[in-house]
Amino acid sequence: MLLPAGCPPTIAASPSVPTLLPHSLLEQRLRQAVLQVLPDARPDGVKVRPCPDPKHGDYQCAALIGLAKEARKNPRELAAAVSAAYAALRAGSGEEGVEAGLQIEIAGPGFLNFRLAPEALLSAVLDASASRFLEPAAAPRTVVVDFSSPNVAKPMHVGHIRSTALGDCLSRVLRALGHRVITDNHLGDWGTQFGKLIVGWKRHLHRDALERDPIAELERLYKLENAAGEADPARLDQARQELVALQAGDPENLAIWREMIRLSQAQFDALYGRLGVTFDHTLGESFYNPQLPGVVESLVSRGIARESEGAVAVFSDHTLPAKEDPFLVHRDGAWADDPALVRKSDGGFNYTTTDLATLEYRIRTWAPEEILYVVDDRQAPHFRKLFQIFRRWQPEAEARTVLRHIGFGKILGDDGKPFKTRSGDTVRLAELLDEAVERARKLVDEKRPELPPETRGEIARIVGTGAVKYQDLLPNRQSDYIFSWDKMLALTGNTSPYLQYQCTRARKVVADGGAVDIAALRGVTPTEPAEVALLKHLLLYGLTLESVAAECRPNYLCNYLYDLAGHYSRFYESCPVLKAPEPVRSLRLALCGFTARVLSHGLGLLGIESPELM
Repeated sequence: MLLPAGCPPTIAASPSVPTLLPHSLLEQRLRQAVLQVLPDARPDGVKVRPCPDPKHGDYQCAALIGLAKEARKNPRELAAAVSAAYAALRAGSGEEGVEAGLQIEIAGPGFLNFRLAPEALLSAVLDASASRFLEPAAAPRTVVVDFSSPNVAKPMHVGHIRSTALGDCLSRVLRALGHRVITDNHLGDWGTQFGKLIVGWKRHLHRDALERDPIAELERLYKLENAAGEADPARLDQARQELVALQAGDPENLAIWREMIRLSQAQFDALYGRLGVTFDHTLGESFYNPQLPGVVESLVSRGIARESEGAVAVFSDHTLPAKEDPFLVHRDGAWADDPALVRKSDGGFNYTTTDLATLEYRIRTWAPEEILYVVDDRQAPHFRKLFQIFRRWQPEAEARTVLRHIGFGKILGDDGKPFKTRSGDTVRLAELLDEAVERARKLVDEKRPELPPETRGEIARIVGTGAVKYQDLLPNRQSDYIFSWDKMLALTGNTSPYLQYQCTRARKVVADGGAVDIAALRGVTPTEPAEVALLKHLLLYGLTLESVAAECRPNYLCNYLYDLAGHYSRFYESCPVLKAPEPVRSLRLALCGFTARVLSHGLGLLGIESPELM
């Protein structure tokens, strides 16, 4: 097959060409061999994964040690028997593809190490490139991802980047693996703050200011009335009355509230557009308000909640050890109740009540196998209580749906404290993105002054926005990290600009190289260590995405892409591409194309664009 210049090499899927990645093909054959030696064994736990130390091989299986223990056999003897059975199966079906030239070695207490021949590695890469080097999930599931969740009438700030970037990335990765993903932005659009906002709207609203900057004006109104309420109990009581009127359906207050939502949503949409983030649903707290009385009634009728000091709360049922029980707290040398309120003494409801109604709706409407809440770690106690209440309330639904809190740490400034402006205010997300693009534009102007201004502006937009996202996704999500303009925009090191540059660099080689006859590469043997290392790393892309999805850790993908860029850079420096003789030239040109393709696809899963020029 011939590919035009500039087109990253790929091959069409074919029924006669295996599309499984090497570890899956080896795993299938190995499970057959295990059953021949241990007919009663359960082979599902037999997995083949990259060898931790490349000098010992390319792939490894450690499961035989456990199987030997269960069968009361010597692990090395079992490994030898399974290896012999594997060899017989391979000989019977013919050694081709990944298994051509395959070496199997027994190591340590009973590990099996697999070493692929260089031509088999190339064959596997050519096969895997048809499906972007990843395999669809064998059992696709429905996953609801709850992330971002800003509050109406408040500006989105730097803290929102964590939930938004993490949730969007996880959604993209799960979809890439073939899962059905439903994203839901659970807006904070209901609650006591709206009583104060309505009073402020009626007393102090400046229409001109509202038109210029709606969120700033709403924030001003809230601060005015919040201060007034603290100083004057009568003003606080007026805010409560306006809230009661809103909750009772007063037409004027409902109209004001809906206008606040409309104005806020316009701000959210503008920011999400800049970040390239979309949602399937945006169901705010108000959507579930009619269900809240029924939730509490159901909890009380089932004996899960009870009245306490005029409120309704859920207490421990003492089925968990005290240390694991979210409804108990250790105080003064003894365990004391730490209940979860579901109805306050004034008759109002809270986040727990709303989240229970939300859970019930999502399970009833979408029947997910999993729900992910991408919310910061400070909310962990809330989610422990929420999940435990739901298990007691609807055990049959909970048994079908895994509930996971995907927590994350804080963004810190150079002083190790939460990242703020110099005046101590919260950093607005829009202003943060503006500054990132502005700083990127200075770099682009310096490095590429010959490009047209609009081209430099577009590169700056892509680089600046991507740098903000990547800096957030790179650390272990549960770790705090220090925000650094210099590090995030650096063209060297583990940064988004570096990956974007390597992707653009690889694309440029492909564009300069002309057409590639991919079919002619079958049977070519890579000989250079840098070629082989790059081939091996390309084959790990799908496994990396599976790990990201399983552990909800995008940093695995960031580090994979950084390592890929490093392998490519070493390959490019040691292996001439365009001046090499055939078929080496085509092989190396294909490697450039595959690298560009995986870098671009991987950056896309992180929610980051890759520019055509850098």
